[in-house]
Amino acid sequence: MKSQIVCKFGGTSVANAAQINKVKDIILQNKERQYVVVSAPGKDSSDTEKLTDHLINIATDGRHFRSQSKEIDAQKSYKHVIEKFQRLIADLGIEGKDIIKNLEKDIKKPIPEGKKKDFLASRGERYNAEIVCRYFNKQGILSELVLPEDMGLVVSEIFSNASVIPVSYRNIREKLSTVEGVSVIPGFYGMTAKGDVAVFSRGGSDLTGGEIAYAIEAALYENWTDTDGIYQVDPRLIPEAKVIPRLTYKEIRLLSSKGFDVFHYDAMVNCKKRNIPIKIRNTNNLASEGTLIVSERVPEEVVVGIARKDNIAYLYIERDGAGESISFVHDLLSVIKDYGIETYHYPTDRDDIAILLNQDDMVGFAKDIKETIEKEFNPDTLEFSYNISILSPVGIGMKNHPGVIAEAATALKEQNINIDIINQGPAQISFHFGFQNYYADSALKAMYKTLIK
Repeated sequence: MKSQIVCKFGGTSVANAAQINKVKDIILQNKERQYVVVSAPGKDSSDTEKLTDHLINIATDGRHFRSQSKEIDAQKSYKHVIEKFQRLIADLGIEGKDIIKNLEKDIKKPIPEGKKKDFLASRGERYNAEIVCRYFNKQGILSELVLPEDMGLVVSEIFSNASVIPVSYRNIREKLSTVEGVSVIPGFYGMTAKGDVAVFSRGGSDLTGGEIAYAIEAALYENWTDTDGIYQVDPRLIPEAKVIPRLTYKEIRLLSSKGFDVFHYDAMVNCKKRNIPIKIRNTNNLASEGTLIVSERVPEEVVVGIARKDNIAYLYIERDGAGESISFVHDLLSVIKDYGIETYHYPTDRDDIAILLNQDDMVGFAKDIKETIEKEFNPDTLEFSYNISILSPVGIGMKNHPGVIAEAATALKEQNINIDIINQGPAQISFHFGFQNYYADSALKAMYKTLIK
């Protein structure tokens, strides 16, 4: 299967009939596009919320939207989901009464509370894939719907954050080798060994595509979305920013961990193992070549992109010998982990350590965390700082180019921007500057002008 291509289409690419027709044209353009992974239909002009959120709202009897102060009860969500699929079926001109009937049956199916959310959340992908498959066949593209349960996509029992069990790869390879024509596969979910539906983390259709590509040893994994590729910086702030033609897995990993959210990083892990290139393409702009993610590349620039992460909290602790203690950092991070808070960097010195945290995760926990740390570690100093932004220039060309950090720091000095945090990645292909959020826009523009433009 080495010459064949796996294509994953995101929610915006399959949001309505017009978008699904574009997907059909893309498949027809290249006969090697034999594996199509489908997301749930995304938002279009008729939607205020994502379909998956409506399904989760049904599963939680309206609590999902109530927790966001939105007046959408489970019945309204049910109505929206059914009408969305009815509209897709009608606009595509396919037969689909049985699809709606089965969807309604699934929504009303009695499922234990701890498993219900995953089951219903997966129904958007499940039934959208069936709709796409029927439309392909109507348009003359021989296609077969291949469900995760049909191809043995076995996942762990960690609901809402499942991972693929290795036996799946043989199962997938064997099943897909028997399919004539295009395999249309719903993304986002798999089946536990006990036969329950378990979903990946949000954005998990990317992961499904990556795992399919790995299993069949694809020549290429195409990820179709609504953006032209990975940009050097956020084009909403800097309109002249360009799409990056090539990135290494390492570079996209560093960029995606700091705010580049075009692609689910976990989808790359196994592709990287088999050197399967990944291409980010725009369903709405075929003229754009997109961004190709590869194992190696020859850099033509020093800095390839600058990622940005806002709303970071900064925890600073000082205690004699803290940075030299083998267990200190581990024990401190364990305390933070117990509260379910995402962490980013841990700069240390002999007597102090700083930890960067997701500020949003801290809501309601800051006082408890502080009290726990004071009790268990008895620090000389313990301080929290909030509303920090991190800018992270990335590029493999940086490693052999002296003075990049100095150039960036000088650019910020000229704008009278004070740097609160400086940290360089150990691979020497990234570094991180932190400062108050209100400096972030000006800082990004200054660093872009100096390091990239």
